[in-house]
Amino acid sequence: MKTTKFLKTADVEKRWIVVDAEDVVVGRLASFVALRLRGKHRPDYTPHVDCGDSVVVINADKVKFTGNKREDKKYYKHTGYPGGLKETTAAKVLEGRFPDRVVRRAVKRMLPKESPLARKQYSNLRVYVGAGHPHEAQSPEVVKFKSMNAKNARMN
Repeated sequence: MKTTKFLKTADVEKRWIVVDAEDVVVGRLASFVALRLRGKHRPDYTPHVDCGDSVVVINADKVKFTGNKREDKKYYKHTGYPGGLKETTAAKVLEGRFPDRVVRRAVKRMLPKESPLARKQYSNLRVYVGAGHPHEAQSPEVVKFKSMNAKNARMN
């Protein structure tokens, strides 16, 4: 009888990948990145081990939303004081000082909720606003996410 083989932390071989987010739909990109961060694309996936890849997302300020989500989607935060609920739209975040937060929030919300493993997996995500990144030394593999499926790209 065969037994299930589980990965150990020392046996994991992490890879680096770069994904260009220009004209890409946010939800589809976040789903792909979360899958890679967790390691669920691997045949030897182990749920309790961080076996995912390190992901670098470039051009995060040029992502697209389908429909009217750019103006209608709202992000909420609470200050902790009574009546302290604040809201902002996706358009304001993308045009603001930190447009990479749209991609970061989308990916973080697709990872498991608040556990040490989820925090470790989320720390393997690097998001940059421009086309450059400082991770060339890791010789990352470029993934052409836009051309994987026609629905991944949005040209309007």
